[in-house]
Amino acid sequence: MSFTNRSISLFSISVSVFILAVCLSAAAQTPSPTPVASPTPTLEHDFFKNVLRDQKAIWTSPFHLHRRDARWLAPIGLGAAALIATDRRTGDEIAESTSQLNASRIVSYAGSTYGVAAVAGAFYVAGRAGHNPRARETGVLGAEALLDSAIVVNALKEITQRTRPSGGRSRGDFFNGGSSFPSGHSIEAWSLATVIANEYHDHLPVQIAAYGIASAVSMSRFTGQKHYLSDVLVGSAMGYGIGRYVYGAHHRTKPGSGDGNEEEEASAESRTKRSLFVTPMYSRMARAYGLSATWSF
Repeated sequence: MSFTNRSISLFSISVSVFILAVCLSAAAQTPSPTPVASPTPTLEHDFFKNVLRDQKAIWTSPFHLHRRDARWLAPIGLGAAALIATDRRTGDEIAESTSQLNASRIVSYAGSTYGVAAVAGAFYVAGRAGHNPRARETGVLGAEALLDSAIVVNALKEITQRTRPSGGRSRGDFFNGGSSFPSGHSIEAWSLATVIANEYHDHLPVQIAAYGIASAVSMSRFTGQKHYLSDVLVGSAMGYGIGRYVYGAHHRTKPGSGDGNEEEEASAESRTKRSLFVTPMYSRMARAYGLSATWSF
């Protein structure tokens, strides 16, 4: 069976929209945190059960979309489609520059499996050692979000099989044995960053650092010529959605525990109305690359 370039592009755009619906609608339908009854199994005890529940929620969420979801799904879906259509051009443009390759490689280490796993592990160990429930939960939920992300991104890489920018004449093609779409570093960095930012919602510097590092990691995959802009955008959006869902579904509120969670219970409703959208920007005339961040609250 043969496919025309146009049919492949239309199919890839449809895949992008579906992927974004999977992760972001799951985040939009996150259940409200409920007080913990005693005795209740620990997050560690329910870790793998929660991962299975997460996967069910993520993959079935597109079937529970509402009309109001179009306000975020439409612009992101159109943005992903536009980037896919121009990926080869922007990829070839950035390939003409090599001065940023070493810096991009160094930055991308923060989003590697080892890098994000080390961060989640550090939160958990520090929480256990210092009897800090918030840090301990950050480590557990961060690891859960990372495992969820790994399952989703590897499944989608197998489905799309997009060739990386270094793939020669077939670069950017879907269903050609590649592993470019979506970006694994981006989904991992953003899923962990979103868990951390939600756990420490009352510490603005922590939020800025978490999202800032995730943004830098995502862009480094493009400037490092490892991924296209659409790979980065979709991976980042997926990571944000998964991280937000995991936190909302499994965060434990403990009124009166003295660990700072009383503030979280009071502001839970307002946080669900906040959203952060990060969009890659590219100007061929100016030969400039960057990110555009929009924060609504």
